[in-house]
Amino acid sequence: MAATRPSSFCGSSDHTIDRRGFLGTIAAGASAFAADMTALEVLKTPAVAADLKNKGKRVILLWLAGGSSQLETWDPKPGAPTGGPFRSIPTSVPSVRISELMPRMAARMDRTCIIRSLNTKIGDHGGGARLMMQGRRDDPSVRYPDMGAVLAHELGRADSRVPDYVTFYSATEGRGMAPGTPGFLGERYAPMSLTTETVPANLRKLDTIEDIDHQQRAELRDLLSRRFERDRSLSGALGSHNVAYERVRGLMASESLFDIRREPQAVRDRYGPTQFGEQALVARRLIEAGVPFVRVARAWWDSHGQNFETHQEMVPELDHVMAILLDDLAERGLLQDTLVITLAEFGRTPEINPSLGRDHFASAWSATLSGAGVKGGAVYGKTDANGRSVVDGQVGPAELFATIYQALGIDHEKQYMVGSRPVPLTDAGTEPVTAVLA
Repeated sequence: MAATRPSSFCGSSDHTIDRRGFLGTIAAGASAFAADMTALEVLKTPAVAADLKNKGKRVILLWLAGGSSQLETWDPKPGAPTGGPFRSIPTSVPSVRISELMPRMAARMDRTCIIRSLNTKIGDHGGGARLMMQGRRDDPSVRYPDMGAVLAHELGRADSRVPDYVTFYSATEGRGMAPGTPGFLGERYAPMSLTTETVPANLRKLDTIEDIDHQQRAELRDLLSRRFERDRSLSGALGSHNVAYERVRGLMASESLFDIRREPQAVRDRYGPTQFGEQALVARRLIEAGVPFVRVARAWWDSHGQNFETHQEMVPELDHVMAILLDDLAERGLLQDTLVITLAEFGRTPEINPSLGRDHFASAWSATLSGAGVKGGAVYGKTDANGRSVVDGQVGPAELFATIYQALGIDHEKQYMVGSRPVPLTDAGTEPVTAVLA
């Protein structure tokens, strides 16, 4: 179970925010204010949630580190020599079948689009992870940002006082191979990386400082800052300093967002006691409060040996957590604006090795998109009877990223200027898979 830390919030109703004031702040263009409150419960008000969810798209990436098997999840081949021991089962969408290890997602197939035809060509962990986090191959002359940094830049707000990009990666497997990287976008879009605890360290004020003292110190700082600014033109450095200070103060106030003890026990029970489930619940809390991008990594899918035992243990957990996450988002009116992605660095080989495992395979594997901007119940692409190659609708990393960006309302052909060099969001000539877009 993921570690939690005690909160300094007393729970008093004195700290709540009235709807009129909250919506007034939203209307004034400060939607990030929603996350700068210790009483997250205000977001449960239907009218408030409706106003908030229309302010922008959000993304939760379920990163299956090590490479999950498409044959034991989204593209089973029962009866084939490569198929393995598990059956396929029908889903809520006629003609679409997935692994019997995923009965919950089978019942929710109408919310999910499967892409079964990824051919990404890089079959080593490091290269594959960077490719599937960046959507393109490394370039020695440009430091590319990863998906999280791009979406933080495109979906976040310049005046945001909460994290733009949070990544949970508690396992050691593959952590150094897929780090969040802001690339040429700069450190402003670097992730808040949580590797040992679910609650960020060093956000809480010192226990030796009383709440009233903390408040008065902030007020004194604001007073001195205003006096300093008086009769001076606001310089870039001073403005940056003030923005940074407000952002830190906002991050401190947002600590409670990481604390699942703020959730009703019934909600916590739905997600389950596993670390993956708890971090998915935190991800929902974060995007509900306006964080644009959250990655939750679930590692140990690298099944070179005992592939079927590994997936028999891990796929049901993925099935449960993903299904509950989609249900929770839908019930809160957030799924239509939240894109949930399952992705890894590659898939697993159709061939079963002498250790009864599947090795690295990047030629014909699967990913899923659920929620915002995509057609639920869609299946795109097809592999051959044994799963060895793509026979229809091949999708590369650039096409996948273009599709994700378009689903979120982002022009995939948009260009950034890196010095004097224009760099598009996706490689030149890339087209999104429009057949899966809503």
